[in-house]
Amino acid sequence: MKILANDGISNSGEKVLKEAGLNLLDNRVSQEHLIPFINENQVEVLLVKNATQVTRELIDACPSLKIIGKGGESMDNIEVEYAKSKGIFVINTPNAFAKSVAELVFAHFLTLIRFLHDSNRNMPLEGDSKFAFLKKSYEKATELSGKTLGIMGFGNIGKEVAKIGIGLGMKIIFYTRKPKTDTISLEFFDGRTIDFEFTSSNDMETFLKEADFISINTSETTEYIIDTPEFEMMKDGVFIVNTAKGGVINEVTLIDYIENKKVAGAALDVFETEPKPEIQILMNPSLSLSPHVGGSTLEAQERIGTELAQQIIDLQKLI
Repeated sequence: MKILANDGISNSGEKVLKEAGLNLLDNRVSQEHLIPFINENQVEVLLVKNATQVTRELIDACPSLKIIGKGGESMDNIEVEYAKSKGIFVINTPNAFAKSVAELVFAHFLTLIRFLHDSNRNMPLEGDSKFAFLKKSYEKATELSGKTLGIMGFGNIGKEVAKIGIGLGMKIIFYTRKPKTDTISLEFFDGRTIDFEFTSSNDMETFLKEADFISINTSETTEYIIDTPEFEMMKDGVFIVNTAKGGVINEVTLIDYIENKKVAGAALDVFETEPKPEIQILMNPSLSLSPHVGGSTLEAQERIGTELAQQIIDLQKLI
């Protein structure tokens, strides 16, 4: 079985595939040359990340394809249903980067509440001449402990966000479209485990009125989850982090509510106009920003590679 990991694969994933006797091609092919390359080499498995687009045209033009795999959870760059209708298996790794994304959520929360996003801009420029002024500017920070963390989404990432929040002494509430009950297990360094049972709410207004901090961790939507009506329901001084998907929060409206102080600060790792975020987003001093790097840790990439490799090995028996 010939495999093209067109956007790369981790060393551990490569090792698993080769130990299973599979042929991993050592090529990176541009989009315009991808169809002829797949056909000339009779590629059966195409693995991609975000750079490669798996279109209907490609699927129709490459009859040798048996499996299409995507590292991560979102598969926006793959015509998933169309591929499945052609008998192609489509796989991804929704669990692989949950921990990495959750840690980024709190990197942003901590950055916002301690003004690090602003301090890191100003200290190199004015730290020598306005040290006392800057110190006073950042003295009204707040703590996470004792606050209510509202998590939108009750999947793997949402659960990992909850675990960190529990460890920091936060009260955890969940919002989902349909109420859901599940158990979250906290594992400690000494082998002990503590279970916490949570039931999500589908009452958006109550959820938003209670949350001091909001983490958006659901991408299962084609429209805004957060827009003017939702901002109006929120507490004054709320903090928001979106690591889910561009387009789940109205960014223009977000700026309005930052300017009127309803929202104390917000962080975005994903953007409506990605990969070219709007300039008013990039320049706003109340925003902490990162370029879609939620899953970009060495550990997450290793997990993605091994999970994809194991799924391919398992599916090989069915083909």
